[in-house]
Amino acid sequence: MSRVYNFSAGPSMLPEEVLQIAASELLEYGSSGQSVMEMSHRTKEYEAIIHQTEADLREIMSIPDNYEVLFLQGGASTQFAMIPLNLMNKNNKADFVITGQWANKAYKEAARYGSARAVASSADKTYSYIPKTTAADFDPEADYVHICMNNTIYGTLYKNLPETGSVPLIADISSCILSEPIDVSKFGMLYAGAQKNLAPAGVTIVIVRKDLLGNAMDITPTMLNYVTHSENGSMFNTPPTYTIYMAGLVLKWIKKMGGLTAMKELNEKKAAILYNFLDNSKMFKGTVVPEDRSLMNVPFVTGNEELDKKFVAEAKEAGFINLKGHRSVGGMRASIYNAMPIEGVEKLVAFMQKFEEENM
Repeated sequence: MSRVYNFSAGPSMLPEEVLQIAASELLEYGSSGQSVMEMSHRTKEYEAIIHQTEADLREIMSIPDNYEVLFLQGGASTQFAMIPLNLMNKNNKADFVITGQWANKAYKEAARYGSARAVASSADKTYSYIPKTTAADFDPEADYVHICMNNTIYGTLYKNLPETGSVPLIADISSCILSEPIDVSKFGMLYAGAQKNLAPAGVTIVIVRKDLLGNAMDITPTMLNYVTHSENGSMFNTPPTYTIYMAGLVLKWIKKMGGLTAMKELNEKKAAILYNFLDNSKMFKGTVVPEDRSLMNVPFVTGNEELDKKFVAEAKEAGFINLKGHRSVGGMRASIYNAMPIEGVEKLVAFMQKFEEENM
């Protein structure tokens, strides 16, 4: 068997060590006589799995006790509706910074339930930078301010958080969760689809401050009310049991690797290898302003669409897959999440160098 280097933006590659453990436990978890795939979520065995997964996530991210941790379904996109239904509940207003497709979708969905205001946007330059904001830009009466911390498609990352005063800050961290330390206490809520840096597709992590819960709009469906899930330990209905189990294995792997400080150091090394090549290449160019570059998603182009297509095709033949850029922007994108080893980035850069020499 020969494994490729998978640069997919999600679902993305998982640590090989984690896959090997999952494979060894596929037929029987512990001495339960069954696979986790077959296990009732009401059993003591599964309750131990989900409780340990939450405990490990709390430990790794240093999540304060006054925050709920929820394991939900529906992807981050369902949160675009759940957030306003649950939290746009005092003045029926929210502010948004539009830094890409997902931030824009969150803004448009919130506008269905209240007054959503786009405070700033980087659409003028194809979302290639993070707009600068000041505290004065935000409405002090807004129920929350929403940002997308790391923009998967466009490769930008917030290095400095917006100053929102007493207004809760909410961030979509789908493509940067667990990539580096984050001060949870600076946010009212964080949420992430797990399929990029934590687990296979199927579970969405919600970390929400407890005082923000309990005032959902009357029209909120039962399953879209955070309290439904917080009061039932994320098991009001059957949760995505196997994906949560896989998330637990990844969290144990991160702890073994040295936690989020070690993950940040590793991710900075990987990103530097690729960005340094792009900055000195005569063919390839990065598309993001240097000060806002993501550690996780690196978009780049040659400036020639046919050459881009040739590169993606030849890269796939060489064992580097899913390098084609998002359909909305074209070009290429290398997603170098936690599970991507340094040698994967080094070999990609070597291939890019060879391609450049052969096609200049």
